Amino acid sequence: MRMEKLKGERTLFAGVTCNNADMKLFLVSLVLFCSLVILIVQFLPSEITICSSSTYKWSWPQSPPHNVSSAVRSLMKEELTSDSVVKRALNAVGSAAYLFVQMGAYRGGPNSFAVVGLASKPLHVFAKPRFICEWLPLTFHGDDNSSVTASGHTILPDWGYGRVYTVVVVNCTFSVDVGADGTGGCLVLRATTGGGSDRAAETEERFIAMEETPGSVNVTMFSTPPKYDCLYCGSPLYGDLSPQRVREWIAYHANLFGLKSHFVIHDAGGVHGNVMEVLRPWMEKGLLTLQDVREQERFDGYYHNQFLVLNDCLHRYKFMAKWIFVFDMDEFIYLPSETKLEPLLESFSGYTQFTIEQMPMSNTLCQFKDYGKTSRMWGIEKLVYRDARRKVRRDHKYAIQPRSASATGVHLSQNVAGPSLSETGGMIKYFHYHGTLAMRRDPCRELLNVTKIFFDNTPYVLDETLRSVAGEVRMFELKMIGPRLAHTRE
Repeated sequence: MRMEKLKGERTLFAGVTCNNADMKLFLVSLVLFCSLVILIVQFLPSEITICSSSTYKWSWPQSPPHNVSSAVRSLMKEELTSDSVVKRALNAVGSAAYLFVQMGAYRGGPNSFAVVGLASKPLHVFAKPRFICEWLPLTFHGDDNSSVTASGHTILPDWGYGRVYTVVVVNCTFSVDVGADGTGGCLVLRATTGGGSDRAAETEERFIAMEETPGSVNVTMFSTPPKYDCLYCGSPLYGDLSPQRVREWIAYHANLFGLKSHFVIHDAGGVHGNVMEVLRPWMEKGLLTLQDVREQERFDGYYHNQFLVLNDCLHRYKFMAKWIFVFDMDEFIYLPSETKLEPLLESFSGYTQFTIEQMPMSNTLCQFKDYGKTSRMWGIEKLVYRDARRKVRRDHKYAIQPRSASATGVHLSQNVAGPSLSETGGMIKYFHYHGTLAMRRDPCRELLNVTKIFFDNTPYVLDETLRSVAGEVRMFELKMIGPRLAHTRE
């Protein structure tokens, strides 16, 4: 038995040895073959191409994967010009940026619309893209002449601040009223590249920008008085925001603007749970609308697509407010005690827009008399030192009558009908607490017992203007929403 077992093991060993020898012979043959192929290829003429789009037929095992084109395009090659200059070729494959990214489309009147979106910035810098507007009534079947077309007028309101994408407002004005009778229809936009992506060809995308159901249009909205006296269009909020700073900003401006006002807040990632708790009471009161615009981060535009958001807000609420205010959440509008907002705005009614003077405040300097209690104070109470530099160019913010504007900006609109007022004689200004909105701690880093100081190469003076109205704002908040935000933290 033992002899048979040993014999079997010798047979198995011999078989393995034989198989290993065959494997070694196969590997040696494979190496020699590959070496011969490489040697032959090296001696082939350089003019011969292994893969040419004119002779090679691209094929998939079965069918092309979803969203993959089976077409193969030939690439341009460098050339030697008659001046002995080597002209290089740059070959683009695919799409670097979308032709158009729509955010919103809104009626501007019985025969006009505004489409707000983003487009490739290089396309609008180096090419001439065009937009064609087409109105298709609900009864359109493709075999009649009931559709109407018009050339789209493009406005680039970000004035070159764009990055990969730039903001585009397309105005579609037709020669006749379209859909104003309430029968319904849709606005179709045809966007062309204008030779930007491929100078040898112009491509076009056709899409439905807006749909109207029967009975959804009431043309009286274009002529009737608006619902709100004032509406706030907020820039995108992002970062780790302080709930307390947001709390006092809303209470302050709700008190200033009154109950015939509305606030539109745009969340670009800054409205976390604690901030939402501050916003919710005002949303329940109907004074505030929160829009989630985090999706815009996919498209690389200026400052979280600030111009895009503001222009969408302008056209979305164009006929709902007499005045739209544009400023940030670390800025507080102020009127002198003898000035009231309603008569002030009435005195500015002959202007399409007016600018608001800036009062820059320190975000670190507080008074020594507040030692030990600054953590319980509002920011406008404890930050009381103002930048006193003279003859310094400062930013300004503004308010605009939206019905006279076709596009807007961050600090001003250059697309308005009517005059603008740049000097308001100190009747309205704003206090700017730069950097405090995202400060999740007590901002008081220096406690002073002076009325003037030269700090960090900047002169500051004591200014308790907003401190004097903080008590009134606290009482207003308590009256409006009760004590539910009393324990809000930085």
